[in-house]
Amino acid sequence: MMSKIHDLHLPLTRESVLDLKLGDMVRLSGEITVSIGLPTHRRLAEAVSEGSPLPVDLRDGAFFHLSTYVDETVDGPVPLYLNPSTSTRYNTWMPTLIRGLGVRLVGGKGGLDEASTAAMRECGCVYLSFLGGGAHLLSRSLRRVVAMNWTEYISQFRLLTLEVEQLGPATVAIDAHGNSLYAQLHERASARMPEIVSALGHR
Repeated sequence: MMSKIHDLHLPLTRESVLDLKLGDMVRLSGEITVSIGLPTHRRLAEAVSEGSPLPVDLRDGAFFHLSTYVDETVDGPVPLYLNPSTSTRYNTWMPTLIRGLGVRLVGGKGGLDEASTAAMRECGCVYLSFLGGGAHLLSRSLRRVVAMNWTEYISQFRLLTLEVEQLGPATVAIDAHGNSLYAQLHERASARMPEIVSALGHR
């Protein structure tokens, strides 16, 4: 059975996110915010916990672990590429961010842990898995830099808001109901492990 392809335009409603099923494919247009900085995630989480204002409103929007470099030309800032980063690096802060920022989409590669999945189920949020090594394909969607915040960091660590057109395809790897492709794969691998170990002659 082929996966359904959704062409989504940000911002999104909770209802539209709840309709996304595990394994569905997504192409995304609109404004997204990205960062792969550990200090950036820590700073975001601290601001959420303290109730401090943030430079960008992410309610009903998307926050992705996508790396980019912005070339600051005489004609203005130009984003050069998009490349996914491993989301598990940010497990410490993601439950706080999912609950506090009101985002509908998060994503990168490699998934998130059970605490983040629980927050997504509670808030109506989906994790999108982007193709690792797919920078050339993903970068075609870039249109412009909307805003650059926390510019004291290197480009990839800044809080960058970008306009994209048909970013993807990305896979719904954790849905808003708490179903996770990563959890399913782990269960299947664990169930097969005794058979594999036995076939290798180990005890």
